[in-house]
Amino acid sequence: MLKYFLLVLIVFFSLSILIAEGWAIQTTSDEFSDRMRARIQALRLKNHFICQRELVCGVSVIPIFYGKREFNPAWCGKDGVSSQADDLLTMIQGSDREGLIPSDYHLMRLKALITKVRQKQSNNQPLDIELLVDLDLLLTDAFLLLASHLLAGRVNPETIHTEWMVVNPKIDLAAALESALNTNSVSAVLEVLRPPQAGYQALRDKLQRYRYIAKEGGWPVLPTKTSWRKDDHGARFYLLRKRLELSGDLDPTKPGYVYMFDEVLEIAIRKFKARHGLNPDGIIDARTLAALNVPVEERVRQIELNLERWRWIPHELGQRYIMVNIADFKLNVVEDRQTVMESRVVVGKDYRKTPVFSKNMTHLVLNPYWNIPTKIAVEDILPKVKRNPRYLIRRNIKVFESWEEGAPELDPLSIDWSKVDENNFSFKFRREPGPRNDLGRIKFMLPNKFAVYLHDTPYRGLFRKPSRVFSSGCIRVEKSTDLAVYLIRDDPQLSRQDILETLKTTERQVIRLQNPIPVHLLYWTAWVGQDGLLHFREDVYERDKPLDVALRERPPKV
Repeated sequence: MLKYFLLVLIVFFSLSILIAEGWAIQTTSDEFSDRMRARIQALRLKNHFICQRELVCGVSVIPIFYGKREFNPAWCGKDGVSSQADDLLTMIQGSDREGLIPSDYHLMRLKALITKVRQKQSNNQPLDIELLVDLDLLLTDAFLLLASHLLAGRVNPETIHTEWMVVNPKIDLAAALESALNTNSVSAVLEVLRPPQAGYQALRDKLQRYRYIAKEGGWPVLPTKTSWRKDDHGARFYLLRKRLELSGDLDPTKPGYVYMFDEVLEIAIRKFKARHGLNPDGIIDARTLAALNVPVEERVRQIELNLERWRWIPHELGQRYIMVNIADFKLNVVEDRQTVMESRVVVGKDYRKTPVFSKNMTHLVLNPYWNIPTKIAVEDILPKVKRNPRYLIRRNIKVFESWEEGAPELDPLSIDWSKVDENNFSFKFRREPGPRNDLGRIKFMLPNKFAVYLHDTPYRGLFRKPSRVFSSGCIRVEKSTDLAVYLIRDDPQLSRQDILETLKTTERQVIRLQNPIPVHLLYWTAWVGQDGLLHFREDVYERDKPLDVALRERPPKV
């Protein structure tokens, strides 16, 4: 969709020159452009530019935009303010539906200035050129900042700091604004910039529903110091029904005993627990009660945080792709927007968190070596080797003098490990292929700066754990063989049987994918599934809080 928009944008922009020139001649003056030129020159000289006591954020884009217009106004003229300014104000006011904050985009100041200009017009008073220049600049800045935030988010995910400067290499925002103005499509252009995926739209819709619940007083708090057994009676079950009705887990038209824990209520509890990553067994235990008693306001904020995360990922996920939701410990293979395969996964420990990024998977390795990262070798393995040098032999780990190509292999028993520590550790540890290799039998490679990849594992029991944070950052895949077979389906030289036969040996084999597939490692604690249900997960990496703090930051006071 974004590529299509860019193509349309180029056409609009190429047609806009004559339109812009004609409009400018009718509605501007040399005095206006001279004043605008002076303001832009002042803007170029400052890192922080203040206009009408508002911080101007588009200091890197505004000079380019107005320079191409020969400093003619975009929104204002001798006849006042164009109707497109009203369209922009409507979009700004509606930005709260995206989980954004309208006041961040000069809303109150713009409304006050536009009202002032139009009052002067209605009273047949002359318009102040300086006032129109200020208004024009703030309207342009508001568009650019809102466009930037819709396109890439308010927060830089690599720093978790709010971005108040318009810097976005994904699209020429100055050209986007020019096109929007000359085709009277300010609203349409801004709408195209936000994430186009159905998942974003669905989460956005759920936000409105949960805000409505909050506005109406939220849902009831359930007592925790009492029993919640099947077939029990009591007023607490009436409260539970109301709670589940509000969150959509219980159909209020379903017949049932209002004050009893009956089968209808049990089915609703199963649905609730499945949506919250709990064992859907129909039992109301302490974890279930804790999830039920999370205030709706907290769920609203959780949705807002995850709408921001949607704005960090590529607009084009791919016709088919692999998506891993770290917080859900789940991998999905998606084709034409439909999940065709899913698998449980194990992700990084709290102190070795799996990062969030998108890369193409290019190849897979059957019966891989494990070149053990130095950090893991020093922190996890070296203490065990110091206690017993034969540990390396027992674990089928070879030692090389260094990480250089062709470095000689060393006898681990010939090394005085008592004298080795993190400051002088220069060895390379490599675990050989085999059934006990930590990478299992298959490694899925997606070259990236984090040295993170997907792989099989011999530790199968971990997949039965509800919370699966046990790896050193890489992602362990339960259905690794099925994933490998899926990935080679485009290769006429390979079959499922070929894969299985190779896995019976210790022969290392590299398979280049005929069609590399995008892999998106994401961290969502709230999302809408293909079933249309809103899911929540625990914030296992505690990433929601710093994002919440960053999103609450206000523009610097001036």
